[in-house]
Amino acid sequence: MKRNIKPLIYVFCEGESEIEYANFLKERFAETAIIKKPVKGLFEVARNKFKREARYRNEAEITDEIWFFFDVDEEQTGSWEKNKKIISTLKRLRRKPNIRIRLLMTTGCVEYWFLLHYKKTNPSIQSPAEKEKVLEILKKYCSNYAKGDPRAIREIGDNLKNALENGKWVLHTLEGLPITDDEDIRNQWLYQSGLTFTTVHEAIEFLEGLQR
Repeated sequence: MKRNIKPLIYVFCEGESEIEYANFLKERFAETAIIKKPVKGLFEVARNKFKREARYRNEAEITDEIWFFFDVDEEQTGSWEKNKKIISTLKRLRRKPNIRIRLLMTTGCVEYWFLLHYKKTNPSIQSPAEKEKVLEILKKYCSNYAKGDPRAIREIGDNLKNALENGKWVLHTLEGLPITDDEDIRNQWLYQSGLTFTTVHEAIEFLEGLQR
């Protein structure tokens, strides 16, 4: 199979809002990356597709990255080891180099990532009331926002530069974040930290780097 010049990326998403934002990125960076149509479902869904579906298996050797776009909260902290095993399996689907796995994580709700497109803020986002508060603030900036609404999400995406700056700022505020080249160590710490953060901006910085 002929190797693509552009990096080939599969995206697995928790919900409809993540899917629409991934579609926005697919369109925005179409000239520099091949982002496949995002799929609803996360780690087990990805494992099963690459194991059982020929169209995924046949492209494993030319797949550069697999992204998982999802929220994290206290209820998920115990699932890291199970997900880590799947991540390790997916990495090895391509031998040299391995497939890069990126976790596009946001604390509490994807609306926090959307809010960072407008506002530098890092509130607690664990309880349902705190998540609802983030949604209320977001609607002050994007009044027509509704989950999975493509027009509203593309309107939010127009403020991408702000989100990149604010996402980096949030990570820099975290006390105790491991300084390491081992992504699994850092991702586990973030996944289980209970702190407010996002890593979505790192995937977008990668895409922007391809344009230079």
